[in-house]
Amino acid sequence: MPSEATPNPQPVPEIPIRMSHAGPIDPLSRIEASLLFAQISRIAYLEPHAVDVYLPQLGLQLEHFADRGGAQAYVLGNTTDIVVACRGTEPNDWNDVKADVNAFMVVAETVGRVHRGFKQEVDDLWPALEVIIATEERSLWFTGHSLGGAMATICAGRCFLAHIPAVPQGVYTFGAPRVGTKRYINNVDVDLTRWVNNNDIVPRVPPTWFGYRHTGRRVYINTYGNIRKMTKRQRTKDRWRGFAASLRQGKVDHFADHSIAQYVEHIANAVDDPSRRGPL
Repeated sequence: MPSEATPNPQPVPEIPIRMSHAGPIDPLSRIEASLLFAQISRIAYLEPHAVDVYLPQLGLQLEHFADRGGAQAYVLGNTTDIVVACRGTEPNDWNDVKADVNAFMVVAETVGRVHRGFKQEVDDLWPALEVIIATEERSLWFTGHSLGGAMATICAGRCFLAHIPAVPQGVYTFGAPRVGTKRYINNVDVDLTRWVNNNDIVPRVPPTWFGYRHTGRRVYINTYGNIRKMTKRQRTKDRWRGFAASLRQGKVDHFADHSIAQYVEHIANAVDDPSRRGPL
């Protein structure tokens, strides 16, 4: 059940919902599902009483709020689906900051090696999450932004290790970092859609020369906010273009592009205008 409401809860922030949804998630197109999960990842930063305000517009309800040692995730559901939304990095939470910078690798619970800080976050949450989803027969999804995306990726892999009947239907991450070695990320076959917004710095860490690799289907948003299939050389040119444009505006887009609000905006624009998106 959801955790009890905190005394004198903070006011609910105003967050625009760009696409309402009701019914099963599976029939959605990949771009529509991406927008749904981006909005879920955005509201996952809110407290439970605030999350409850927005969930009806997304066709979901709050079933559990897992909070262990600062690692947090929401379990949301409807009659056909259950969604685990891992909360991303909160700059004022030392536990989250510590997880991000703890980039040394450790032996994974499966094969290969994995980011020690991200693994510890999931280690804290997994016992509670495993109990919740162990007997689920609904379609299971994972999502998250930033650190939350790394946690969602690791959690989805653990479902296979734990022999949970509900095989993950899909994983959607936004601005997520690399989580482990090639052997680790390729150990299980998960349908993972990984969104990267132009110069977002987080998907480029930890560095590949540490042995880290990405997995899943990368969907790239260019400097104009359009979804485009690009070669490595084209992405490099596009990132320089975006960096120059941000300097003219007096900001550094390596950090601005990491905002989950930007991901939601760009994906919503692509849903509304098919010319803004390439093949997914």
